[in-house]
Parts: sequence; C-alpha cells; structure tokens
Amino acid sequence: MLAALYRQKDLWVAPEKANTIPNPIANNNISIERGKKLFSQVCWTCHGVNGQGNGPASKALKRKPANFTDSTLQKQTDGALFWKISEGKGQMSPYKVSLTTEQRWHLVNYIRNFKK
Repeated sequence: MLAALYRQKDLWVAPEKANTIPNPIANNNISIERGKKLFSQVCWTCHGVNGQGNGPASKALKRKPANFTDSTLQKQTDGALFWKISEGKGQMSPYKVSLTTEQRWHLVNYIRNFKK
C-alpha cells in the first residue's frame, strides 16, 4: 500500500487546461516519420529506442524517464503530452525552447506508436 501511495505522489500530471489543447497535426505517416526523426535526435538517449524509459542516459538520472509503452501514459490526452514535452520537469528539459510547436506535436504523434 505504501508503494502505491508513493507512485501516486510521484505521478506527473499536466494541468487540466492542457487536456483541452487540440492536436493540430494529423497523426499520419508523414508526422510519425518526422516525430521518429526528432525522437532519434533528442529523446532516445533517456527514453530508449523502444520508448521504455531505459535509454543509456537513464542510468544517471534520479527518476526513470517515462515509459511510452505504459497504458497510463498512453491514456493521457495529446494536449497533456504536448504540455509535458513543452514544459519539462526536473531533469527533462523544457523543449519549448529548442523545438518548434510543430516539432513537439510530431513527437506526440510518434509517441502514440509506442502503444503495447
């Protein structure tokens, strides 16, 4: 029970307003390929090639990076994922300073491909 309480406290929840942000980029092959390219440039070292949060850089982090195959993560809205990518938290950089809005949406679309 204590472990479940700890995990709940540790959850990263986007603000409610983030859930209402619509994804303006169609989730199609073009967007997914763009997202995949970005992922291979800036995300895989922490999140792993298969998005499981086990990339080589994850070993040095205090908190394990998000596992994109996790059903709890996949149930989040596109807006929530976009907000998290944009704002960052802890050791995850806020990518709103280094990626365009469009690039961040392509990442959201690519992350959807990690569903189990």
